[in-house]
Amino acid sequence: MIVVDYHTHHARCGHAAGEIEEYVQAALALGMEEIGVSDHAPIYWKEGDHPLPHSAMARSALEVYVEEVLALKEKYAGRIRVLLGLEADYAPGFEEAYREVLSRYPFDYVIGSVHYSHGLHIYQRERWVEGLDPVYVYEEYFRLVRESARSGLFDILGHITGIMVYGSRPPQEWLETEWDRTAAALGESGVAIEVNSSGYRKGTGGPFPAPELLRRCLAAGVPVTYGSDSHHPSEVGHAREEVACLLDGAPLWRPGRTVTRERNPTV
Repeated sequence: MIVVDYHTHHARCGHAAGEIEEYVQAALALGMEEIGVSDHAPIYWKEGDHPLPHSAMARSALEVYVEEVLALKEKYAGRIRVLLGLEADYAPGFEEAYREVLSRYPFDYVIGSVHYSHGLHIYQRERWVEGLDPVYVYEEYFRLVRESARSGLFDILGHITGIMVYGSRPPQEWLETEWDRTAAALGESGVAIEVNSSGYRKGTGGPFPAPELLRRCLAAGVPVTYGSDSHHPSEVGHAREEVACLLDGAPLWRPGRTVTRERNPTV
C-alpha cells in the first residue's frame, strides 16, 4: 500500500479547491504516513506579482504559504509527517531566478514540471490544430523534460508525458527512440520521477508517465515516487492501489528529513 502523497494543490493556486489543512486531514483519514504540500510556485518567467492568477500563487503569497505549511508540520507532528514542497515550472533561461528563490526556504523537496511547450500549456487542447505534426510538439516537450532533469533545480519531475493526454501520437519508432533518450537522461541525472495518478482523471486509462516510459525509467534506475496531483481534498491518494500494482514492488523514493539538495551551490 502506498502511504505517501507528494503532489497536492490548494485554493491559493487559483484552480484548486480547499485549504491546505483539509488535504492533511484527508491524508490522515486514509492512514497515510506522509503528505506533501506542493502548490504551484509563483511565475518568475513573466513580469509582475501575479501574472497568471489561475495557474499559480502570487509572488507575494509564497512566504505566507511556507509559514502555513511549517505551522501544519508542527501541529500534526506525531500523527502524520507534513512536508513542505513546491511545484515549480521549468522555464529555460530563468533557472537562476528560480534557484535563488528556492534557496530562501527550507523545502523538503521541489517538483519540476514542464507546463509550457512552444508557448502553450501542455493541457491546452487548442494546440492540436488539424494537421499539426505531433513530432514537432513532442520533440520540444521531451527536450525540455531532459533539460529540467539536468538543471539540478528539482528533486522530482512532475507528470512527464503529460503532453500526450490530448494529442495524437507520433510514429511508434520515433516515440520509442525519444523514450530511450529520456529515460537515459533521467537515469544519469539522479532526479526522481513521480507516478502521477491525475492521468486516470484525465481519461488516459493510466497515470503519467506512459507505461512504456515508466518501464524504461525503472530499468535505468530512475527513483520513482507517487503523487495524486490532487486539486480537491477528495483526490488525495487517488488510484494509489493501481499505481502500486504498476510499480510491482519497486521502492518509493522519499524526501530526506532535511532539504534534499543544495539549491544554490554558489552561496
